[in-house]
Amino acid sequence: MKAIYPVIIRGVGSYVPDEVVDNDFFSSYLDTSDEWITKRSGIHTRRRVAAGEATSTMAVEAGRRAIKDAGLSPSDINMVIVCTSTPDYQIPNTAGLVQHALGIENIPAFDLAATCSGLIYGITVASGMLTAGGFDNILVIGAETLTRFTDYDDRTTCILFGDGAGALVMSRSEDSSRGVLYKDIGADGAHLKCFWVPAGGSLEPTTERTANERLHYMRMRGRELFKIAVTKMESLVDLALQSTELGADDLALVIPHQSNYRIIESVRTRLRLPKEKVAVNIDRYGNTSSASIGLALDEARHNGSLNEGDLVLMVAFGAGVTWGTLIMRL
Repeated sequence: MKAIYPVIIRGVGSYVPDEVVDNDFFSSYLDTSDEWITKRSGIHTRRRVAAGEATSTMAVEAGRRAIKDAGLSPSDINMVIVCTSTPDYQIPNTAGLVQHALGIENIPAFDLAATCSGLIYGITVASGMLTAGGFDNILVIGAETLTRFTDYDDRTTCILFGDGAGALVMSRSEDSSRGVLYKDIGADGAHLKCFWVPAGGSLEPTTERTANERLHYMRMRGRELFKIAVTKMESLVDLALQSTELGADDLALVIPHQSNYRIIESVRTRLRLPKEKVAVNIDRYGNTSSASIGLALDEARHNGSLNEGDLVLMVAFGAGVTWGTLIMRL
């Protein structure tokens, strides 16, 4: 099958903060328990940034590791895309901070906000630019500092989120069978308020009231979002396989966004795949939004689950709502 975008993932890297937050932390002050959290989410631990850490610092470290893994130097990178919904500042973009910290000068650098689907959006954008010409190596990073936007008094959401970054270096390939064989990205703003941060933007600027009402933290309609996510994730996978005339057995690995273990299991069951063919890291990192697929990809590349020439399916669904599916031959 000829690739839509003949590109390769030349290098991968990731970073998570040192601090581990286990479920007992939440049960120490909230009406919850390790059993309750694990049963509903599959999460045992998650990582949390330390003072002085932010989305940019994690993105820089993940990016540096990906560049090294690719056998390149920062000067070989022609563009930096940072996929994030938790930038360091509203102005300027986080990608510029990452570019500067990596010592790369005079190249395009921009942020891409598509929540949990961010990395798939970023890979799609980078692939198109590489194929069109003018660029040789693009650094795509998914990085999130969700714990800074988490209401630790809300037991339905505070247990879910962690911090981290996953990065890839994408390069053009001479082999037209490698790269993106299928892509589907989309959004539906009708479900905007299933998951959002109500204040802090231009519509609802920061005031004493918004601070007192804790409107600068994430809010989620969990049950509603769960139902939409399960149905959409399953249909995205079905459409991808039908469109490529591939079977689930052709895939070396499926990497779903890590939002909830029950959603991941629904996708695995639908595909009738053994557990070892579906990447899972939510148990250790929680929901890291746009970082989750990059984290899982880095693990899979380095533990031998994915090798050159393998077919991988990535699928994500996130706030907005947004979604994305990719099938790539590595």
